[in-house]
Amino acid sequence: MTEIIDLLLALSQEIKDLKARIELLRHSRAEVLKDTWIDNQDVLQTLHISKRTLQTFRDNGTLPYSKVKGKFYYKVSDVEQLLQDNYYNHNFKRDGSK
Repeated sequence: MTEIIDLLLALSQEIKDLKARIELLRHSRAEVLKDTWIDNQDVLQTLHISKRTLQTFRDNGTLPYSKVKGKFYYKVSDVEQLLQDNYYNHNFKRDGSK
């Protein structure tokens, strides 16, 4: 009977280890994706905005970019930050209180 308990405890620990590894992989993939660069078309589709609006975002510094041979690139993390900075929930004030 103790052998079964020992096996169950060992199995439980292995499951915990696997969960920790999966979480680590998930986190590291998310970090890699944040440093990914996307082009104009991807940003236009993601934000559902026009080319002119995107140019305005570049011109006024709303969205950082890189330009290589006339093509613009944006970090996924910068696009996410733009969305986060403009997030508004009408049920809460800016300071988080109701």
